[in-house]
Amino acid sequence: MFRSIRHGLFAALAGFTLLICVCYTVLAVVISYVTEDMLVDRLLAREADGVAMHFHQHGDIKPPDLTLIRLYRSMADLPDVVEEAVMAGRERAEIATDTGQHYHLRTLDLGTSSSGQRVYLVAEVGAVLVVAKLFQEVGGFLTAVALGLLAVALLLAYLLSRRLVAPLQVLAREVRAVSLAAPGAAIRFSASGRRDEIGYLADRLGATIDDLHAALRREHDFTRDVGHELRTPLTVMHNVLARGGDIDGGATATAAGAGVTAAGANAVLVRADAEQLRAGVAEMRGTVDVLFALARAEHIAATPFDLRALAEERLLRLIEDEGWDAEGLALSLPDRLPVTGNRHLCSLLLDNCLRNAVFHGGAHCRLQLEFSAGALAITNTVALQHPAAVQGFRHGQHLLRRIAAAMQWQIAFDAVDDGYRVAITPGATPRDQ
Repeated sequence: MFRSIRHGLFAALAGFTLLICVCYTVLAVVISYVTEDMLVDRLLAREADGVAMHFHQHGDIKPPDLTLIRLYRSMADLPDVVEEAVMAGRERAEIATDTGQHYHLRTLDLGTSSSGQRVYLVAEVGAVLVVAKLFQEVGGFLTAVALGLLAVALLLAYLLSRRLVAPLQVLAREVRAVSLAAPGAAIRFSASGRRDEIGYLADRLGATIDDLHAALRREHDFTRDVGHELRTPLTVMHNVLARGGDIDGGATATAAGAGVTAAGANAVLVRADAEQLRAGVAEMRGTVDVLFALARAEHIAATPFDLRALAEERLLRLIEDEGWDAEGLALSLPDRLPVTGNRHLCSLLLDNCLRNAVFHGGAHCRLQLEFSAGALAITNTVALQHPAAVQGFRHGQHLLRRIAAAMQWQIAFDAVDDGYRVAITPGATPRDQ
């Protein structure tokens, strides 16, 4: 699923802004409460120092100067919650009650350890605590201000993400539009003039696409030129051999009737050699057809076609070219076999498999074509003996696998009891897509 980088950058900036806002808000609240507690504790410490100094100077205990701080000589006189804290062994404590009281306790030992006296300074500061009341009174205003600042921060994050990502988005749109441009046109992106990483990226992309177009043009020209240069001499050789075969028959008869010398007869092409040369030329032509079909496969779109009709067409061509006896043919195919692929490549694939079957099985081999489990199976019997010379249009399994892979098909080769089996599995059918 495509996701714009601008959305990701905005989400990152917005999340970072929200995180900072929450962290600073929590920090401000914590600092407020800590400052308030430290202030009360400092007041208690100041009163404790004053009481201790007065005791050492005059020998009696003076009351605290601040009215919110009370001095207790006996633990029994303490408020219940404070007494519980003292009995628990706490000398300094902060105690809050459900009824609104908020006590700060500090224990003070006067005199020596043997003849000293312990007093308790207790400050009930519930009436002077301002942080909680401040949040209750102006909390709504502070929340509104915080939300407003957060909205401004998110807006700035959105604008910043747009500004930062805009050159990349423009570059992405220009790269998408490159395929619509003329292949020979020079590629230059608008960001090429920038003196930053985006400009460098645009320059390298333009140069890379130019090099790719040049390589594709060279490949196209090479395929066209080599195809022409190879097919032309092959055609000439094939025609010369065809004429040589005709001359062979006539020349042989003439030599026998006129009694020409053996040297003159040997100058004429021997029919067996001519046949072998024809087979070699046909093999080369077939190889050239396959290789150039594979070279052009990436430029040819896959189209739907009827595999049964194509198989029947190639069988008729096989019977016509090879003189194969069709009595051994068993066809078990549905009325229609819609598949998606390259029809020309599929023709080469079927031709190769069928002619291989006839070559290895001989003129009277049994050939069966059936479609089951989503695969076209071609099964043929194998003759015990067949000519050692390889004739006709046959290629190795490597090229056959390349043809199938070019169409995103699959092909498998298996030896059976009395023959050979090739299973061709087409890709997705038009109904599946």
